[in-house]
Amino acid sequence: MHRLLILLIAALPQTAHAAIGCTLSNPAEDLKYLFPEMTTYKEDLNEFPRQKDGVNLFKGLRARLGSDLDRIYETYETPYTVYSVFKGQTKIGIVHGVNVPGKGGVIQVFVATDPTTAVIKNFFFQRLESSAAKALRAKEFRTQWNGITLADFYKHDYYTANEPSSKADKIAAIKAPQLDAAGKPDYDAALRGLRKNLILLDVFVYGRRFEPFFERSQQKGATK
Repeated sequence: MHRLLILLIAALPQTAHAAIGCTLSNPAEDLKYLFPEMTTYKEDLNEFPRQKDGVNLFKGLRARLGSDLDRIYETYETPYTVYSVFKGQTKIGIVHGVNVPGKGGVIQVFVATDPTTAVIKNFFFQRLESSAAKALRAKEFRTQWNGITLADFYKHDYYTANEPSSKADKIAAIKAPQLDAAGKPDYDAALRGLRKNLILLDVFVYGRRFEPFFERSQQKGATK
């Protein structure tokens, strides 16, 4: 009877959608590639339910992303792994990845940031099944994002609404690769993944230091 009960439970359909996180397939190798001077690294698991005021932080994710949340990859229970990279006792990098839905399937975007300034130092795709894959993986495209912060994304929102021709808009200055109609959705998804990474890192690692920029971006006519 006990064995039969176990089999019956195993056969039951899974509830809703299990929370799906995004982790490095080979963290030691991948982190060493990003930071050749690395000696050690540490993994920390973060979830909205474990955060103070996690419910409201999660509700705010949609507004900061500027789009609806995915029912599979962006749930309240989704786990997020933050990799802290060290050279000796000094933290030299933060690495984080997210899943975002793309046209050809899930896209896994990882970003490496400076632990002090939170600027992007590098980013790469662990998974990208797209006709735009070659162009998006190209070094010429990816290195344009080095030095960008979450503040620049929030400023971009402001400039788009109020000063669309502003030369101070760093995001608008990024030169997009030449893509056909089939590749454009995955380009948009990749940018969403970058932004999502930075938003989550701002919540889990950087103490929401860029929140004032989001608040200003919501005020029409505000001064940057």
